[in-house]
Amino acid sequence: MSTYKIDDGQLTIIKEKPFKPEKEIQNIVEKNLGTLLGLDFIKTEFYLNSFRIDSLAFDSEKRCFVIIEYKRDKNFSVIDQGYAYLSLMLNNKAEFILEYNESKSESLKRTDVDWSQSKVLFVSPNFTTYQKEAINFKDLPIELWEIKRFSNETLSFEQIVSRTSKESIKTVANSETITTVSREIKVYSEQDHLENIEDDILNIYTEIKEFLLSFGEDVTISPKKKTIGFKIRGKVFCDVVIQNKGIRLFLNAKKGTLKDPEGITRDVSEVGHWGNGAYEVRFPLKNDTEIDYVFNLLRQTINKNKE
Repeated sequence: MSTYKIDDGQLTIIKEKPFKPEKEIQNIVEKNLGTLLGLDFIKTEFYLNSFRIDSLAFDSEKRCFVIIEYKRDKNFSVIDQGYAYLSLMLNNKAEFILEYNESKSESLKRTDVDWSQSKVLFVSPNFTTYQKEAINFKDLPIELWEIKRFSNETLSFEQIVSRTSKESIKTVANSETITTVSREIKVYSEQDHLENIEDDILNIYTEIKEFLLSFGEDVTISPKKKTIGFKIRGKVFCDVVIQNKGIRLFLNAKKGTLKDPEGITRDVSEVGHWGNGAYEVRFPLKNDTEIDYVFNLLRQTINKNKE
């Protein structure tokens, strides 16, 4: 896809400005981890045993570590390298905890970390077709992100999303490392949350999901252990918790920022809860006419998270 600048009705192509050393990519991502990926920066060039991790980050929402590797060359296996790093982490948990505590001046305990949601991200200007096909598994704790810089000093940062696959990496793995890592790390899917729920609850969720996705391609689904998160521009604005008898929505907005004259929401700003934000909405609603009111609350929340 070509990108153009409009100048007095005339189009001028905006050329890509390639990264020269790999370190250029690393510096940009590390300085903007919160904006690009919603992660906390922990350490650059983290050496452990015979490995060097380019960037170590922490996902405070999922309570897990994230390893980030930067690549300019195309001759590497995302599967082999990704699982090697995950194996390193699972076999050296204490060292990762220590690095976090020294970086953040906090006292994170091993039990505070959800190791099952650990993952590896590869960031590169380009991935080969083979590498893109290699991540086509439903439970792969590895992500590919393409980064490009342009001559007008803009940047694109986009995840390579695999085709919908029902096949598990465990069914084709012939590696002891993959088998061992897969016992501890779990990649959660939307379907994990929808199994064995009643049809009326599924219908409610489907209606909410369709409304949220109607806001365009900027909205993506991010399943986690306890919730199904909905993101806009990489930021979670709504978390859905599906239960046997209903659904709970957590709206990611600060207390007092949403207009709710009917008082449908519950203030959860001072209580522990899954998900993000200060507002909770519970389904089923008292009557069907309230759904449009809830959709207006969701619309407000999306706009708040665009700011």
